[in-house]
Amino acid sequence: MLRRFTLIIITLWVGGLWMTGLSAYILFNTLQDRQLAGNIAGHLFTVLSYIGMVSAFYLLIQRLLEFGTNALKQQYFWAVLVMLLLVLAGHFGIQPLLAQMKTDALPNDVMHSVFANRFNTWHGVASIAYVIECLLGFVLVLKVR
Repeated sequence: MLRRFTLIIITLWVGGLWMTGLSAYILFNTLQDRQLAGNIAGHLFTVLSYIGMVSAFYLLIQRLLEFGTNALKQQYFWAVLVMLLLVLAGHFGIQPLLAQMKTDALPNDVMHSVFANRFNTWHGVASIAYVIECLLGFVLVLKVR
């Protein structure tokens, strides 16, 4: 039963990663208001961060309980751990920076403010971290056995 629950957790998290990225892309290419698209995408990424934190803690604990210290020798374990670190860095580090720049730019859109270059840089860092997390999701799917 735990094995099946683990598969469900991985499916939810990794599927959510890819679906949220695709949704953000569609939002920015569909909506005329980029600020609205960014706000909606931000909410999606926030929900996904919570899903990722809960999923990662469960998967790490489950793996340690199943394999003991041998879990530390598995690519699966390290992929989950790096994914967790990326989620934590994004949610508690990068996203607050981006939100603060948006607030500081008010009443203007951050992209039309003095913060535009810094925002673009940190948004790029967040995007790279997100792509790495998505790719590590493939490792989870392939190494779950």
